[in-house]
Formats: sequence, structure tokens, C-alpha cells
Amino acid sequence: SFVSLQEHAYPADELMPLTCRGRIRGQEPSRGDVDDALGKFSLTLIDTLDTLVVLNKTKEFEEAVKKVIKDVNLDNDIVVSVFETNIRVLGGLLGGHSVAIMLKEKGEFMQWYSGELLHMAKELGYKLLPAFNTTSGLPYPRVNLKFGVRHPEARTGTETDTCTACAGTLILEFAALSRFTGTSIFEEYARKALDFIWEKRQRSSNLVGVTINIHTGDWVRKDSGVGAGIDSYYEYLLKAYVLLGDDSFLERFNTHYDAIMRYISQPPLLLDVHIHKPMLNARTWMDSLLAFFPGLQVLKGDIRPAIETHEMLYQVIKKHNFLPEAFTTDFRVHWAQHPLRPEFAESTYFLYKATGDPYYLEVGKTLIENLNKYARVPCGFAAMKDVRTGSHEDRMDSFFLAEMFKYLYLLFADKEDMIFDIEDYIFTTEAHLLPLWLSTTNQTISKKNTTTEYTELDDSNFDWTCPNTQILFPNDPMFAQSIREPLKNVVDKSCPRGISRAEESLGSGPKPPLRARDFMASNPEHLEILKKMGVSLIHLKDGRVQLVQHAVQAASSLDAEDGLRFMQEMIELSSQQQKEQQLPPRAVQIVSHPFFGRVVLTAGPAQFGMDLSKHKAGTRGFVATIKPYNGCSEITNPEAVKEKIALMQRGQCMFAEKARNIQKAGAIGGIVIDDNEGSSSDTAPLFQMAGDGKNTDDITIPMLFLFNKEGNIILDAIREYEAVEVLLSDKAKDRATIFKGKTIPNYIIDSNLEMDNMDQKLSENDSQKQSSEETTSASQGVGDEEPEGGDSSDVAQPDPLSPAPAESDGVSASNQDSYVADSEASSIPEPECAQADNQPQEQKTDTESDSKANWDDKVPPMESILADWNEDIEAFEMMEKDEL
Repeated sequence: SFVSLQEHAYPADELMPLTCRGRIRGQEPSRGDVDDALGKFSLTLIDTLDTLVVLNKTKEFEEAVKKVIKDVNLDNDIVVSVFETNIRVLGGLLGGHSVAIMLKEKGEFMQWYSGELLHMAKELGYKLLPAFNTTSGLPYPRVNLKFGVRHPEARTGTETDTCTACAGTLILEFAALSRFTGTSIFEEYARKALDFIWEKRQRSSNLVGVTINIHTGDWVRKDSGVGAGIDSYYEYLLKAYVLLGDDSFLERFNTHYDAIMRYISQPPLLLDVHIHKPMLNARTWMDSLLAFFPGLQVLKGDIRPAIETHEMLYQVIKKHNFLPEAFTTDFRVHWAQHPLRPEFAESTYFLYKATGDPYYLEVGKTLIENLNKYARVPCGFAAMKDVRTGSHEDRMDSFFLAEMFKYLYLLFADKEDMIFDIEDYIFTTEAHLLPLWLSTTNQTISKKNTTTEYTELDDSNFDWTCPNTQILFPNDPMFAQSIREPLKNVVDKSCPRGISRAEESLGSGPKPPLRARDFMASNPEHLEILKKMGVSLIHLKDGRVQLVQHAVQAASSLDAEDGLRFMQEMIELSSQQQKEQQLPPRAVQIVSHPFFGRVVLTAGPAQFGMDLSKHKAGTRGFVATIKPYNGCSEITNPEAVKEKIALMQRGQCMFAEKARNIQKAGAIGGIVIDDNEGSSSDTAPLFQMAGDGKNTDDITIPMLFLFNKEGNIILDAIREYEAVEVLLSDKAKDRATIFKGKTIPNYIIDSNLEMDNMDQKLSENDSQKQSSEETTSASQGVGDEEPEGGDSSDVAQPDPLSPAPAESDGVSASNQDSYVADSEASSIPEPECAQADNQPQEQKTDTESDSKANWDDKVPPMESILADWNEDIEAFEMMEKDEL
């Protein structure tokens, strides 16, 4: 992947692994806030610097540092995320500097190095400082690298809100920059932001919200959890204590941690709550970013809940191959994307370090196998567009090389495999390495305790150190297994009822007076109950009714709470009813030479023709372009189409008419390609092809829809190879299934990441595994079911499906006062497991213009897309193309 980055993407910020080119902001369709990480500063290269040294690739590191020094420009007229730029670019430069001076001291490499990366880090630090020009000290979420915030040409500075993690994940990088350079201003600004967030915590619950007004300090989103929007704020409080030795950071962390374990932790789940009413759950789903939390609990010393939550997450991964961006309390997919996030691998590494349990090596092996089976593509590893179908997105975020490779390598590496002692460093949230000796260097900030009003905490584990097998459970090697055992079937064989603790606390007492599922708009008694709860009913012109809650109009505060619960239930019920009428996305998998099933395209379903979900084998065949290309009249080249999968263009007639025409010509399936130039499933809602209003039972072949970008991948392959075979299915198939009974090329069989240490460690622990076979054996079966900041805070927005149909019950819900309605919330869990998967909502994107030139965006020919996928994690080298 690193070689692919150098060959196909440099100097772009990211590699697009499906099309083997660089992602350059302004030259690709905007992805909204996700693109705020891109600043035309060779993001992935900088983010990967210290990973190269961890993998003992010192020569490659030296060359990469020279490239960064020579080519990277930090003075671009471009608006970037302060949070992302800090953790990825500033952190990457500081991590690179840390390992560069370490290598120089060893005397073999980097002898020429004179702190150039640190100079660049200081330059970037000054470019971020204008964002802190607020009365609160909280930074603006975005800054223009050239013009700052308030400048007329800055194109930013009008924002009023930022996420808690965005403002609270600065102290490690800024303090390290101050300690390295002796310039105190950076650490001062980061401390001031942390101080402000602490002072604004909700005093009765000691929780913080997701977003905060940077001018007034008011909480904008008052839900609280350990996932998207808050996660790394907690992480940096604890790690700031480790790196800087300031007790106030530990005291704050312990106060928050007590609240998290009291309200948010519902083992093995971690569920968001309201900061003012922490016994009330804010949603019935969890986002994937909370997967970092077990690792943080290991660092804190609280290992039992870490094992429980990690095991629950692993069961979800075994069901879907990857961790969906969000999933419900009954473990159905809520948001289906997976951008190859590293948080679960991070927690796996820390749990193995703490317990020495070989089970976690097996977990790591599963992660590696899944990456190779399902994410590996011609030029690297592609994000999963939908974990249910196995379709890909042309995206490989910089954190994949910065974090995922690093944690997986360290999981299997022995001490002698490392050229330095990893214990001398602390990991930032982007897994960059900062030396612990910074705690005693350039202490320009006094260590006075600015924290006030601590709560007396009755929790003995605050005195623990990081647990390990010697001090925590020396006589019980089965300790971790005993915690995992009750959870091993939590996803597949149990169906938890998602009851909030507010309901639990009612016990056998009075229940809410009206449940959403019982509500009838024509029932006067129900309307009277709604009025008491502060809920009003508005009749819309189209015959539907809309529900709106104003908490101040409720008869009492308890009635207002009942109204809040009713509104949340109604939103979830309405959402579920919409989803039940939607079809899930499908997959088009290119199976012919030289792709062999590695490229999977997200396809829209049709409401007619063969239901691929009921024909698990799918439809496989070579593709052929029809004449006329729009398929709106009798096919004139039936000999070319017979027994083939027909390709046609969208437009000029109904989809059902196209299907009938190609079926008559003898086609076994059809793919409609969007005629809207540049359209892509990366940025558009998934399209669902409707019938023509007539009976379509006569259509028996499968029909799928591809956007223009995905369709062009097939058309380009035809131009290059002529004979292109595809598989139309409900989800991508394993290559062993595709080639069952056929000869599989050797380099496909051997295309796993070859990590000698992994196999060696697993074999070394054979005796231990035999004594605890149930611990190390993986549960069977993979199911086919189914956040603002970045890395740890920026959950990629859900990929939307077809627009929701009209609501069958004619009721829509909104809530305009104390409760911020979450329209993406999942369905209310019922006693029996529901089968329908939650579908995401449509994502809005903005465009950003940027005129910087001298970036080569030339699209390479198809043969360059055939980069070999048999690269080795240790060598990062690719086979010669003629071996394909």
C-alpha cells in the first residue's frame, strides 16, 4: 500500500485504491466534512512516517522524510479541519521527528537530520493558532492554512459550534511541540481549551455533550457517550497525565470515568445518554469509534469491562467481517460503511499486552484475514461501502497506514523484532509516537491544579496501574476467558431487549401512558394524553399528521419526560416502517482475469425481476454492451447478448422496458449505468429502480443499477480485456466460493499478509490454546445482515439508500425543544430479533473551490490498476506486473 501510494498518488493527500490515483481536493466530487482532512500537504505520507520505523523500514523512512522536507507546502489557500490537521499532520510530523532523532542517536541512519520535521511542525502549529481566537479559548473547527480565520479571503470563521473531541484533542501534540521547541504558547492554548470544557461539564452528572458553542460555552448537542464527537477528549485527559505528569488531568479523567461507568456503561454495551438526565438513553445504537474505549480502559487499569466490550465488538465483526459504522443494541447494522477504522485493532493490541492471552492473537489474525479477503484491491486496501454486500468505496484514509498497520504489526512483534523500545513512547489518538522524556523537558507551564469541585469517588481501581498477567491474575490464566464466555453468543444467539435504564428504574411501577406503537391519530383519548405530554398534532395538506413536542407545554416535568420518550419511539417506529419498504444494496463483483473477485461495486436494486437475496449463488456471466445502448427498443445485436449480462445506459424509457427487451434478446441479467457524468455511490444516495406501474412478474432476470463512476470501471475493463465476467449477487462472495471447482491462481491463494511472527506466536501458544480451546476457537458463521471530527471523532456519514417511501401510518415526528430528534435512530428493539437492517440517511455535501495547481491528476491506464495484491507487510514490495 505504501508503494502504491508512492507510485500512483504522490503528492496527493490520499490514495484512491480502486482507480489507482491520488485524491486531490477540488478535483474529485466533494464528500463534505470528510474532505476537511485534505490540505494538499501529502497527508498520507506524513501520517505514515513513524509507521515505517515501527516496521523497521528505516531506508524507506529516510527517503520519505526527504520527500516531505523537499515537496510539502503548508501555506496552501485551503480550509482544513483543525482537529484532523492536528492529529494527522502535526502529529505525523512530531512522530516522524521523534523517531528521526532516535535513529540519529543510534548512529546508522538519519545522520544528516537537523530537525527539519520539527521546523515544519512549528510552522504548522502557528498556522493553527488563529483558530483559537475566541473568548472561550475553544478553537474554531476549521482554519485556512494561508489566511487564518477572520481574513476576508479565509472562507471560514463563521462557525459557532465544534465537537468536544475537536476542541479537547490537542494537548498531546501542542504540548509536545512546546516541549520540543521551548515555545510555550502551543501548550498554553491547548490547556485553556481543556480547562474550558472541564468547567462546562454538566455538574450533576459530570458528563459532557457532543457539540458546544465556541463563543458561549452552551451545549448544543446534549447527548453524551464515548464514541463519535467525544471519544478522544477522554483519551487525551488520561494520556496528558501520562505524558506531562500533571495530576489535574488524571483527576478530571477519573471524575469523567466514574460518570461513564455509572451511566453510559451497560455491559457489554456503551450507550449514549442525556447529560442532564443520564438515566435516559439518548439512542438505541452505537457507533464504531467507541471500539477504542476498551484500549483506554486497559491503560486506566479497569480490565473486566474492557474484555466485555471488546468481546461484544468481536462478535459483531465475526457476523459482518468488519465493524459497521453504527449498529443497534440488537446488533443489526445501522450504518453499513466501514472505512477500515483501526480502533478495534488498537484495543486488541492493548488487551493482548495486558493479559498475554493468545486469544487476542487469534482476533488479530481474523482482522488480517478479513482485510485480505474482502478489502484488498488492485492498489491497496479499499474501504467497505457496505459490510452487508462487501462492496467497496474508492477510499483509503491515511489512518489505515498510520494506525491499522502499526497496531497489527505490534500485536505480533516480539521485543527483538523492534529496533527501539516502544514502551518509551506514548501513542497519540492517531498512533503517532511521542517520547515520554518530554515530561521533564522545557516545563514552561506551571503544574498548578486548575481543576475545581472534584467529587469524592469511591472506586479502588483508581489506584491501579496498567494490568498484566504478573500482577492482576498470576494464578488464573483463564481469567479473560471467564469474562468472555458469557458473551460468546451475544450477537448470534441472543436478542437483547433495548430497554433504557429509565424504564428499568420504573420496575413494576407506572409505565409511560402511551406507547408509539399504540398511538392512533383518530383516538381522542390519545390526543388528550399527547397534550398532557406537551406533544401537539399538526395536520398536513397531504393528509399526513406531524407531531411536535414543546416540553414547556407539558403538564409537569414527568409528563415532559414521557413525551420525550414517546417522540423518540415515534421517530424510530416511523424510520423502521420506511426501512421495511426498502431493498438493501446489491453487489457487482468482477471475477474474470485479472480481477478475480477483488473489485466489488455497490449496485442499486430493482423492485422487479429476480430477487438476488433469495438466489444466494447470484447470476454470473460475461458482460456485453447492447445496441441500442439505451435498451429502449428491440435489441439489434441479440447474438452478442444471448447468455450474457447486458450493459445499458439509463434514460429515455422505463427500467422495466429495458429489462423486457434484453430478456427477450436472451440476456441472463442486466446492468443499467447512470448517464449522469461523474455520479458515484461515494457521494450519491443509492438508487433503487422502480417498476413501470404495471405487473412485472414477466421479468425473471436480475437487474442492477450502477452509478457512472462504477459503471466506467466495467467499461474500462472491457476496453482493456474484452472478455469481462461479473457476478451479480446480494453480497460479495469469497473467492474460494467464486472459484469452487476451478483452478485458482497461486498468487491469489498466497495473497494474505505474510507475517512470520504471527504464525510463530500462534504456534508457540499451542499448548496454552489446547488447555483453553473454547477461548481461542472462533465462533462460526458470518451473517449477511447488516459520526463530526475525524479518526476518533469523525464518523464518516452514512451512505444513503433510496429515498424513503411515504410513511405508511401517515405520521411524522419532530421535536423542537429540549430533545434533539435523531432521525437516523434505529428501530425499537423487540423481544424477537428483527430481520430488517437500518438504512442510512442522505448525506449533504458542500463543495470547496481551490485553485492550487501543479498536482498531477492524470488517470493511469487500466494496466496500472493491476498493481499486485501480493504485497508483504514487511517488505511493502509489489510483484512485477508480468507475473499477473
